[in-house]
Amino acid sequence: MAQGIHLDRANFCCSICLDLLKDPVTFSCGHNYCMVCITDHLDTQDDRRIYTCPQCRQKFMQRPAVVKNNMLAFVVGELMKIETPAIAPPPPSSPDFDDDHSSDQTEHVACDFCEEKAIKSCLQCMVSYCVEHLRPHFEVAPLQKHKLVEASAQLQENICPRHQEVMKLFCRTDQQCICYLCSKDTHKGHNKVSTAAERVERQRELQVTRQNIRKTIQDKEKDAKWFQQEEDTINRYAEAALRNNENTYKELMHIIEKSVAEVKEKVTSRQETEVRWYKKVREKLEQDVAELKRKDEEMKKFSHTEDHTRFLIKYPTLASLNESTDPPPVKARRVGYFEKVSMALSEAKVNLRVIVGEEYAKVSMTVTGVITSNTKEEPFTRADFLHYACQVTLDPNTANTHLKISGNDKMVAFVSDEQKYPLHPERFVYCWQLLSKGSLDGRSYWEVELSGTGAFVAVVYKDISRLGGFTESMFGYNDKSWALDCYKNTCTFRHDNVRTRIPGMWSSRVGVYLDPDAGVLSFYSVSETRTLLHRVQTKFTQPLYAGLWLSDGASAEVCRIR
Repeated sequence: MAQGIHLDRANFCCSICLDLLKDPVTFSCGHNYCMVCITDHLDTQDDRRIYTCPQCRQKFMQRPAVVKNNMLAFVVGELMKIETPAIAPPPPSSPDFDDDHSSDQTEHVACDFCEEKAIKSCLQCMVSYCVEHLRPHFEVAPLQKHKLVEASAQLQENICPRHQEVMKLFCRTDQQCICYLCSKDTHKGHNKVSTAAERVERQRELQVTRQNIRKTIQDKEKDAKWFQQEEDTINRYAEAALRNNENTYKELMHIIEKSVAEVKEKVTSRQETEVRWYKKVREKLEQDVAELKRKDEEMKKFSHTEDHTRFLIKYPTLASLNESTDPPPVKARRVGYFEKVSMALSEAKVNLRVIVGEEYAKVSMTVTGVITSNTKEEPFTRADFLHYACQVTLDPNTANTHLKISGNDKMVAFVSDEQKYPLHPERFVYCWQLLSKGSLDGRSYWEVELSGTGAFVAVVYKDISRLGGFTESMFGYNDKSWALDCYKNTCTFRHDNVRTRIPGMWSSRVGVYLDPDAGVLSFYSVSETRTLLHRVQTKFTQPLYAGLWLSDGASAEVCRIR
């Protein structure tokens, strides 16, 4: 049994004096205290006529009676018998304190009776002792009740400067340590508790403060990690933009060398500016983390000091936190600039090819008198696109039974219940898609408004399989279709089961420009302006039809272009 008690020694300590219970008594709420400690605690509350338990804070309108706990007194007595008196016994721990007992005492304190190094200070004697002179405190019964703490040179701070008495009380009204005479004089009628009881309360506050610091550390470390990732992302996109710049203009380098150098300089300058900004914020966050860790470590050491008065005197300065006055950094994605550079370069490549083609046609016409069909200028302004606008109408005979057509065959939506369409050889059986009624003759432009999770906007040969498997029938998964996969405002181009990712977030309205004779197919994001998403240069061998594929819950509308 003794061994079990020894292992649970902390459970038999008074939460006021933090020592083994002496004459243990029990409150009605079930908590146990030394008779002297709880009596002093209740005396400080006589003026208010409201009494509380120091641990659970339960309130009593009348002074509660305390009952001696004979069983607990016996157990504590047995525990004291088996404990070997030591010169420097480890201090008992409070359930509210940390489990680690690292001390904050690093100073050299001399014994008040000799020149040896002191190992303990007595809060009753107000004297520091070496090993030899401390021995009476373990051998003489009255001295054994004195409170011993780590040797400290600041014992004088525990003395009331007015009455030269030990300050064992804390005035909550004036927030200061006082002695017994002060409590009956200038602090009469104030809310007073023992320093040990106030220590318990402030220790809880200190733990909350440390928790807040640790949370702040975690948040700042998370932010620093995010900024590091943004730095890497900026570098990655910047490097991609530079590579795209080099590759795009490689074919025309002999006439645009100056442009390449200017673009490279601007991207690099922007890269350095952006990285410098993120690095500056990240380094500031890392400095904050280091300072908070140092503060937390200092608090951790300070939380284990056994000198209650010193703890309370130093607590306001140590517990205060200097929060940063700077506003939190805005987590804005700054890679869009580099994405736009890549998109601008892609469009420039198309335009340059058109220009080069036109100039080549002039030379060819001079030589042969023939203008090739690939030299037709592509639309650029809104008026140009409107010139080629066509009326696309959806064909119910091709619609999968989970697609419901409405709005004069201009709108289509995915539905769970199968539609009762008549049998037709043109109908897609397994894929949720459909085609337009007529083929797209000549240069054509149309727009589709999408809603829901995902949809494909496609251009398709009419002989694409209706009954085949996924790769034979699905738009973009075979050589008979070209599809823009739109998923949550992101886009991917698909053809012959090859995916081409299009970076960035885009509008839900998609514009499609087709020139079958020139072999040009372009997809645009349409908002206030048109942004080229992807351009195909190929040779079309069959008539082409507009196509739509819808995911579960999606819908699409062929827009009326004005």
